[in-house]
Amino acid sequence: MNEYQPGQIVYVIIRNPHVQGVANVQEAAVVNDPDSPGNYALFIYETYYPLNDEVAVYPTASEAEHAYREAFGLSDMGAYYG
Repeated sequence: MNEYQPGQIVYVIIRNPHVQGVANVQEAAVVNDPDSPGNYALFIYETYYPLNDEVAVYPTASEAEHAYREAFGLSDMGAYYG
């Protein structure tokens, strides 16, 4: 995934780790993966997540919010933490 650079800020849709069934748009930082040298990870909630094709990553909050509305509907949108 060479289109990302360490330090880049991106946005993902992530499930709330404390409340099942709740998801929100979350800002994430692209970082060097400490567990897999040469690869990148997303740093969210003080945790590293692999940056791979299984994660939908958006360059802007508005694009992520649009994708969220398409997937979950506007009424289900959780709080945005940016």
